[in-house]
Order: sequence, then structure tokens, then C-alpha cells
Amino acid sequence: MTPAALLEAYLMYLGSERGLSRHTLENYARDMRVLFAKMGTVDLDTLQTQDIRRMLAGLHAQGLSGKSLARMLSAWRGFYHYLVKRHGYTHNPCDSLRAPKSPRALPKALSPDQTRQLLETQPDTTLLTRDRAILELFYSSGLRLSELAELKLSQLDLTSGEVTVTGKGNKTRIVPVGTRAAQALAEWLEDRPTGTDYVFPGRGNAHLGQRAIELRMKQWASRAGLEANLHPHVLRHSFASHLLQSSGDLRAVQEMLGHASISTTQIYTRLDFQHLAKAYDAAHPRAKRKT
Repeated sequence: MTPAALLEAYLMYLGSERGLSRHTLENYARDMRVLFAKMGTVDLDTLQTQDIRRMLAGLHAQGLSGKSLARMLSAWRGFYHYLVKRHGYTHNPCDSLRAPKSPRALPKALSPDQTRQLLETQPDTTLLTRDRAILELFYSSGLRLSELAELKLSQLDLTSGEVTVTGKGNKTRIVPVGTRAAQALAEWLEDRPTGTDYVFPGRGNAHLGQRAIELRMKQWASRAGLEANLHPHVLRHSFASHLLQSSGDLRAVQEMLGHASISTTQIYTRLDFQHLAKAYDAAHPRAKRKT
């Protein structure tokens, strides 16, 4: 089989057996095409570890970050694991390699005042009513962009204040929906077009596109007078950091975000510490620095 045919089979396997989203599959395909371009005339089954190492070094020299290289290497490793398991390949040339580490940047979050300023802007059109429902749900429940875009009416229970979503790794979780988010959603559902099960319909009975949601959020932020570069992950981060600051329950935040490992969620404790450190520096008499 050609590399393109093997890739198509691999993506079908990831989608049908592991339940990965279309967006994730597109990312895998893009990373695999980099490998195909770099290997030239060498066959997939004859690539060696030193060949992969040389490719990574070349990509690093072109300016790719350690994070991007780690993601790409992970995609390549997973592909070769599949080839060994399903297509009789004898080795995985990526197994012993590790990409260089990049400093882990803290996620950006809105302050509570900025969040209030954003969400208390009143809509005066049906489109803005939809946008406010999107923003309120993001901040109330910390959903991923793909989870919100593809949300269906059957997943939403405003009576009990819950939303059921299936996230990464095909894992389902139930997340609370706050009172204000439920009110905003109820207002939107009264005006929402019928004929589709999606909570936020797009064109042709499909769901609203992720890019469209991103653009509408930026427009809403501008309308609310916020200079922040608002995108869906900002509200997800704001949800997590504000909830952790008020509750201190890291495990609950992990479950609501749908993180497989609590180590992923622990980055929000650093956000919380930054908040406390600023308050300490501003208020503690022994924290004042001499000028």
C-alpha cells in the first residue's frame, strides 16, 4: 500500500475505533504529510531512528517549537504503532525519540470583572441572543470548542441544569449548567431555527462552524469594550481558574474539564498562585519592595 493509502486506513481506524473528532483527524493527517514529504524516496518500512531524528532536527532548525515537534512526533509514533499492529511492520523508528521540551505557558484567563463586563452586555437581536448563550455556556461549563459547536438538544437538560458531552478519547461527562447560562440558553431556544437537533445550527442543518464561533466571540468582545483577544479557550480557562479560586477542588475541576490526567489540570493551580501572589505583594506590609 502507498503511504497515502496507509494514512487513509489509519485515519479511518482512529475515527471509527477510537472515536476521535474530525478536527483531530485533520491534525493527524497534516502531521503525517510532513513525514511523507521529509522521507523523500525512502520507504516507510525502511525508515530508521536516525532518519526520524534528522527530520526533527531539520524542522527545529526551521523554527518549529518543542511543543509542535512533540505533537508531530507523537502522531508519527502512533502511526507506526498502527503499522506494526495492523500491517506487519517490524519496528517503530520513533519509539526511542523524545522531542525537546518547551516552556509551558500559562493559559490566559479573563478577570472576574472582565468576565462580568463581557456577559452583562445585553443582546438586542436574535443573533446576539445566540452569541450570549454561547458565551454563557462556555463560561458556565468549560466546554471545548468542538463540544459546544456539535452540541445537540438531546445533550442539554435545562430543567436539571446539566449538559452531557463526549470529549477526547470518546469519554462522556456530565457538567453543570449555571442559572444564568440556562436562562440565556432558554431565551435562545425560543428563537432558534427548527429542523435540526443542533443547539447552535449553521447552514444546511449542520452545526455552527468552529471558525464562525471564534469570529463571533471576537466581535462580541469588541462590542463589550474588551481589548482582550477573546477566543473559546480563554473562557474555558476563565471557567477553570475562577472555579478553582473559589472552591479549591482540583479534582472536580479536572472532571468538569474532561482532563484524563490531573497533571493537566494542575496548571490552573499556578494561575491561582499568581492571583494570590499579586494580592500578597499589594497588601502585605513586609512585601513592599524598596525603591
